[in-house]
Amino acid sequence: MLPSEIGIGGAVKKPATPTGSRAAHIAKLGDLADEAGLHRVSMLAWRDLDDPEAGGSEVHASTVASLWAEAGIEVTMRTSFAAGQPQMSWRSGYRVIRKAGRYMVFPRAAFSEMMGWHGGKDGLVEIWNGMPFFSPMWARTPHVTWLHHVHADMWDMTLGPRLGKAGRILEARVAPKIYGHTPIVTLSKSSKHELIHDLHFKERLVHVVPPGIDPRFSQGGKKSDVPLVVAVGRLVPVKRFDLLIDALIQIHDRHPTMQAIIVGEGYRRQDLESQITQAGAHEWIQMPGRITDEEVLDLYRRAWVLSSGSAREGWGMTVTEAAACGTPAVVTRIAGHSDAVADGESGLLVEGRDELAGALDRVLGDAELRERLSEGALRHAEQFTWAATARGTLEVLAAEALRRRGRP
Repeated sequence: MLPSEIGIGGAVKKPATPTGSRAAHIAKLGDLADEAGLHRVSMLAWRDLDDPEAGGSEVHASTVASLWAEAGIEVTMRTSFAAGQPQMSWRSGYRVIRKAGRYMVFPRAAFSEMMGWHGGKDGLVEIWNGMPFFSPMWARTPHVTWLHHVHADMWDMTLGPRLGKAGRILEARVAPKIYGHTPIVTLSKSSKHELIHDLHFKERLVHVVPPGIDPRFSQGGKKSDVPLVVAVGRLVPVKRFDLLIDALIQIHDRHPTMQAIIVGEGYRRQDLESQITQAGAHEWIQMPGRITDEEVLDLYRRAWVLSSGSAREGWGMTVTEAAACGTPAVVTRIAGHSDAVADGESGLLVEGRDELAGALDRVLGDAELRERLSEGALRHAEQFTWAATARGTLEVLAAEALRRRGRP
């Protein structure tokens, strides 16, 4: 399902009939799948798009799955139970099976695949989002793993120092040995660099396939009359919205009419609201929670700048979505962001809170700089399409399927 078919609250819109160049892309996907014998494919994911904590990883998986399904591949996605959702449903041509909780989904999905229940017979995609499914240990079909980024300090942010240490050991020492011969798909060159140098994956097995941007993200309307900073993401520790809020408060006196809107939900909402209230910033920093996709598009178009203080990202899809609307970004210099932003051309990359504040101050205060970065953002965004993403990811699985059959 394309992002234009996904409401922020998980609502599903009717997909459009493929026409023109899109129909040609779908046909090529089907030809590639037929050549590699990929008629039934399973995807294993920790969360589903309808999960309350769904984010960019889930949008990426759902979009690719829907395009594969449109090309004639029978796709089944196994994931954990989501409150208020049925155990089995269909979305844009692919099947979703939601069984077991957050942690039991890993052994249950593996056992179901080994037993051949409901899943694909020709190929398997594992989405490694923190905790792996360890598919190389049990998968009998050609398989690949999507690993968007190294999690590293995310473990401590999410689980605390004790359990976080166990997670870091699992990711850095145990899992790479198990996945040493498995093709890996990641989203950016900077994430590939981390996977090779931090986790010691073989360079030839790590493939970069950037996420796309739906055509609905485009210029329109007019910019806000007052300085408007927008941020979009889950309200969780790794996104470091507290750092962004500190940076905004630091420069507010220089831009007294500035408004900031932080879109998203998550378990850190109360902490962030307290931070805003204690700083007396509740009148100009808003946290509307989940909003419609039309409202997000409107914010991208009206914003003077999109910002993120995140510590870890596979890409930063909100960055390139906003760029396609002509809005530059000021974001942290991390893997993923380093590819989603062309530094100095489509936005600015920074280190830490003070640099974040300084860069935001520059962009908000310099109309000529904003205009130049806006034009660069539009140019940078032009190269990313979901058709290319769907084909690039399928090519990796197809190559593995052909290799196992002894074909080039």
